Amino acid sequence: MSPWFIVSCIFIYFGLLLLIAWVTSKKANNESYFTGNHVSPWIAVAFGMVGDSLSGVTFISVPGQVGYNNFYYLQLVIGYFAGYFVVSRILLPIYYKMNLVSIYTYLLHRFGTVSQKTGSFFFILSRVLGAAGRLFLAASVIQLFVFDAFGVPFSLSVAIIIGLMLLYTYKGGIKTLVWTDTLQSGFLLLGVIFSIIFIGRDLHLNIGEIINTVAESKYAQVFDFNWVNKSNFFKQFLGGAFITIAMTGLDQNMMQKSLSCKSLKDAQKNMESFSVVMVMVNLFFLSLGALLYIYAEQKGVSIPINPVSGKPDTDKLFPLLALQHLGAGAGLVFIIGLTAATFSSADSVLTTLTTSFYLDFLNVEASDKTEIQKTQIRKRVHFAFAIILLLVILVFRALNNTAIIETVLMVAAYTYGPLLGLFSFGIFTKKQVKDRYVWVICLIAPLLCYILNENSIDWFGGYKFSYELLLLNGALTFIGLLLISERNNKSVKA
Repeated sequence: MSPWFIVSCIFIYFGLLLLIAWVTSKKANNESYFTGNHVSPWIAVAFGMVGDSLSGVTFISVPGQVGYNNFYYLQLVIGYFAGYFVVSRILLPIYYKMNLVSIYTYLLHRFGTVSQKTGSFFFILSRVLGAAGRLFLAASVIQLFVFDAFGVPFSLSVAIIIGLMLLYTYKGGIKTLVWTDTLQSGFLLLGVIFSIIFIGRDLHLNIGEIINTVAESKYAQVFDFNWVNKSNFFKQFLGGAFITIAMTGLDQNMMQKSLSCKSLKDAQKNMESFSVVMVMVNLFFLSLGALLYIYAEQKGVSIPINPVSGKPDTDKLFPLLALQHLGAGAGLVFIIGLTAATFSSADSVLTTLTTSFYLDFLNVEASDKTEIQKTQIRKRVHFAFAIILLLVILVFRALNNTAIIETVLMVAAYTYGPLLGLFSFGIFTKKQVKDRYVWVICLIAPLLCYILNENSIDWFGGYKFSYELLLLNGALTFIGLLLISERNNKSVKA
């Protein structure tokens, strides 16, 4: 497929996003940017969250890992499903009751300023690293098949992608993102569905035969009950549930859209319908992964090798087949789906990072600055985070040698654990903490988890931590907060 054709598709897609941004950002102000004026339709928020949650990681890395991890990822997704109901029924009511814009304002009211800033810091760290990993994956593929052909260096190509995101998020914020993410979710889902159809066509399979082929393949094993394995069901299920609670319910990026709904009831409908769709969509992606490997085996296509590690680079299998083996139609579908994943994986992050830093660290809304001055500060912060994201992506590229999805989720286990501990302690106890020491506890807990993870095989008879490391991290934070707790004499409660 011609690089010029691919570039044309990307810029046409970007044109659609810019048109939506132009329409939705008319007369936009700070309230529009942060809350969407609380008029976002719940069904649009729910559908848009699909693209934001899946991103380029799911689009490429989930199908790729089927070759060595079967359908074990579905165990994690089942845990996600349980976690979304906890978010819907426990966390959303608290946020709506307190009328929050930044969810870390809860920590301010419950514990104090240091706790608020600590929570916001871990969110910012988590989202910068996570967004960098996701965007790096998608940008690497576009670089390989597009920008390399024009001699454009990776750093410039990523800067172009982030620059395009800035153009359509700079003014409208959440008000714009609700609708651009809806568009992107649609293209992303069409990408995986049509990719399955194109592979089935080349293998001479109809829809029923595609289902049977996937179900009867060696890759369709879902459950692993071997306790020592990282893919053990209970580790994956618990990890999935708490990843969702932490990475959705305690994450400003995901909650800011839900908090833009008209009411708590609408926000809960958004979250619970989204949870069902997520299970179905991930099953599509896993099925696509099985078909990719079946196709490669039947056609004698070799999996690309990572030049750094010398191991199979499974993240490159889908783009290789789509762009070089399945024909122009499949290539076009892949590019559109990947472009949707690329933009949806990072555009909202710029807005929500800005929100958290603006409200939790700078506390601009409580100042006596004029609205014009506040808007100028918000825009400068938005631009600064775009630069930070670019720099982290470049560092991430230099260090990458594993499947991106595993890297992103394991990073989350370390960075979201303190958030899990902080919010759990605030919601399920009535104790107050010595606020000035909270940041120390939230640094010690991830460090202890890292030490345990590195030595678990020797210390615990071959045991390997998986995503349950997040739960352990949260528990250690909770215990640490208990050690610095005191009787709660504050009048403000959750």
